[in-house]
Amino acid sequence: MSQQLGGQQIIILRQGTTRNRGQEAQNSNIAAAKAVANAIRSTLGPKGMDKMLIDGMGEITITNDGATILKEMDIEHPAAKMMVEIAKTQDKEVGDGTTSAVILAGELLKNAEHLLDQKIHPTVIAEGYQQAAAKSLEILNRIAVTVKPGDRAMLRSVAETAISGKGAGDYKNLLCDLVVRAVTGVTDADGTVDISHVNVLKKVGGAIEDTSLVEGMVIDKERAHPGMPKIVKNAKILLLNAALEYKKTEVSAKINISRPEQVKAFLDEDEQMIRAMAEKVIRTGATVVFCQKGIDDVAQSCLANAGVMAVRRLKKSDMDNIARATGATVAGSLDEISKADLGFAGLVEEKKLSG
Repeated sequence: MSQQLGGQQIIILRQGTTRNRGQEAQNSNIAAAKAVANAIRSTLGPKGMDKMLIDGMGEITITNDGATILKEMDIEHPAAKMMVEIAKTQDKEVGDGTTSAVILAGELLKNAEHLLDQKIHPTVIAEGYQQAAAKSLEILNRIAVTVKPGDRAMLRSVAETAISGKGAGDYKNLLCDLVVRAVTGVTDADGTVDISHVNVLKKVGGAIEDTSLVEGMVIDKERAHPGMPKIVKNAKILLLNAALEYKKTEVSAKINISRPEQVKAFLDEDEQMIRAMAEKVIRTGATVVFCQKGIDDVAQSCLANAGVMAVRRLKKSDMDNIARATGATVAGSLDEISKADLGFAGLVEEKKLSG
């Protein structure tokens, strides 16, 4: 093809596509990124204003959180999308400062535009920014203050700073105290914190004043059987990653029954097998059972009669957190369970919230 056309390059583009090169492309990219930064600039700081966003479905969002605003905006320009990625990364890694990160990126690009006008190569500008970033980290490390888990006053100040401008300023005292207690409660001996051990559950209804901290595990499930106890004190906890029921066979099978008593014998045998599974659980001495899979009605009845509380179909993350909190071991089979697998909790209670 190139030989037939004398080596001339052919570029095929979609209808309506425009192509920018060189300085024009750089200016276009910088302008798009600056437009995104300017869109959320007015939300920054204690006097920042909220934005009202309306999507294509008519849903209204009112917020001054940079990440939320950028997530709701319909952005197509590639350079502008990179600004959105900056906000997402900041939110994921730090959880705060999304607006500041985007505005700072916009200002860096604005200054880079002046340098480009002076015919300075983009690579030189990028290297200069990398040196500035290294110097900034050096200065920040020098002025940084070490905060120990026991320094609650400093931790509370950090929480107040993060919560400012989030629409919950009137409840700052309540929420900051809860946050500090929650974080210090999951702090390891070496001072590290795995934030995934702090779980936030939202319920419709009530007011912000109803927010409370549960120093334990909150699982959005209910008892498997109404006859089971609602409250178990000094609970011995069994974690089970096996079903207390029999699944249907994956292969096609037929059972030929010639006499009525055979039907009863078949059903009785099925029930006895499930009862035997429940008895294995009861013999361990467990008073609370958390099962990642299903529990048959017969097994539920057996456990209820034995005074055992059972909860079924838990998420794996909940099972792992319960294991960490109680010292229990997750058993993968009924044949493997023993008293050594049990964990302990001072109180296991079912509570009904917001209807």
